[in-house]
Amino acid sequence: MSCLLFLNVDTVGIFIILFLVVAYFGLIIFSLLDAVRSTFKNPGAKVIWVLFILFAPFLGSILYLTLGRNSRI
Repeated sequence: MSCLLFLNVDTVGIFIILFLVVAYFGLIIFSLLDAVRSTFKNPGAKVIWVLFILFAPFLGSILYLTLGRNSRI
């Protein structure tokens, strides 16, 4: 944990940063798995959502969870 001391981050800050990083990647992985496992009304929608999540991870995940889940069967 002393490797981040040059950033002047204490132990609580390290755990907050760790939580945010895990939540970020968890959101992306959850969105990708949900998009891949789902069946969409439009067959090309799955490919578009997966590519959007991969190339714009945070924005793509948020938009998929708010808009893309409504276009599933």
